[in-house]
Amino acid sequence: MGYAEIRTLRADEIECRVSMVNEKGLGLLLYKDARADQKILDETFTPYGWKRSHQAINGNLYCTVEVWDPEKQQWIGKQDVGTESTSEKEKGQASDSFKRACFNWGLGRELYTAPFIWVPAGTAEILVKGEGREKKYYTTDRFYVRSVAYDRERCMDSLCIINSRN
Repeated sequence: MGYAEIRTLRADEIECRVSMVNEKGLGLLLYKDARADQKILDETFTPYGWKRSHQAINGNLYCTVEVWDPEKQQWIGKQDVGTESTSEKEKGQASDSFKRACFNWGLGRELYTAPFIWVPAGTAEILVKGEGREKKYYTTDRFYVRSVAYDRERCMDSLCIINSRN
């Protein structure tokens, strides 16, 4: 079968989330959302060439993403389980299981090749509330991927992230 190659994520499809903050700076995590997965599946396999289904197994929600194989004349599926989100339990679990199943198809797998991202204090606004043991550091800055490039093995080899203050 001539498998369609799933493209890598573009900069505007990669989201940044603050993972930790202290007085020296903050760490960022990169992720993709389900809308990016749906768009790439549509581009690669057409809207009619893939489907998803969910099922509960032992109290956990699994998603199966299936792609039509014209050579074998059958659906080929990959499945994964989701974890609950803190805000919308069922929706978060469905979305997470879908995104994980898409990773199994290769969508966004390049995110695992991202370097550890540390933003030093001074380039981001680090705020503090509380005192002593109650002291908590946080930021209100938002971060965006301005550009990303990949090598031949689909590993990130350049990444530019900016904050809302550029």
